[in-house]
Amino acid sequence: MADEDKAPIDLASTRTDLAEDRTVLANERTFAGWMRTGLAAVGIGLGFNALFGKMEPEWLPKLIATGFIISGVIIFYLAERSACKVLQRLDPHSIEPLRRVNLRFVATLMGIASLTLLGGMWLLI
Repeated sequence: MADEDKAPIDLASTRTDLAEDRTVLANERTFAGWMRTGLAAVGIGLGFNALFGKMEPEWLPKLIATGFIISGVIIFYLAERSACKVLQRLDPHSIEPLRRVNLRFVATLMGIASLTLLGGMWLLI
């Protein structure tokens, strides 16, 4: 059947399905962007500690670095919560989205790795 023979309701439904699929993909890109932002915060914290580690008092650069690393962990958590909430509301049609458990796994892994890094930074004297 040609496109012009399709009922307007079918075309509207198809467009809606495609729009929902694009929204799912945009959600995945947004999640990736927030994960990069969290990694940048962790990197800034590590860089700050490396550059200003000899500053007095000795705990001050570690404290500032801790703030950045903790903000990165919070960003990982919020990115996962937001992405999972969007995926729960949407119904993909012709694409296979990332599963919510995979989003949780990535965010959890990044959070644990960052906190481990933070612990190692404080244990180094």
